[in-house]
Amino acid sequence: MFKADIDKETHLAILEPRHAAELFNLIEGSRDSIGKWLSFPNYTNEVKDTEKFIEKSLNRFALNNGYWAGIWHQGKIAGSVGYLNFDWNNNKTEIGYWLGENYEGLGLATKACNLLVKHAFDDLEINKVEINVASINIKSKAIPERLGFSEEGTIRDYEYLNGQYLDRTIYGLLKEEWMNKSWKVGNS
Repeated sequence: MFKADIDKETHLAILEPRHAAELFNLIEGSRDSIGKWLSFPNYTNEVKDTEKFIEKSLNRFALNNGYWAGIWHQGKIAGSVGYLNFDWNNNKTEIGYWLGENYEGLGLATKACNLLVKHAFDDLEINKVEINVASINIKSKAIPERLGFSEEGTIRDYEYLNGQYLDRTIYGLLKEEWMNKSWKVGNS
């Protein structure tokens, strides 16, 4: 299916059923670090749960309503990035991402998001890309900030996770803003 190189050691590829065990093992090995900010590790308890997630993602892909790709680094799955949905009426999308604990700090999420932003604007002709993150997740907030997104606001008590309410910071980037940026990640 779809595969896109990020650099010599890293690529994205649409998640397929054959990736379920590898993806589950990554989640299992990073359950605490991922689960600190995202709820899906709480209901990903066996490979079958990962298989169902991949099946749903492929169905969304077939319906042109988003999809998830794996991030592979040095031949191993390092995390995932995807379009949560496509709002074709308003010509926008939202990108989500996560990395296994051993792959944090390598710039992989920033590079993966950059590739999806470029694809959204250049190929899909989307007008706006959003990234929403837990407001206290400093590492995750750095990604849209590095990519030139504007902070558009905060939704208070957006979700209840691990016994606490988390606010959600909304970032947005317009196609016009992206096209006017000469510093784009990966273009240096």
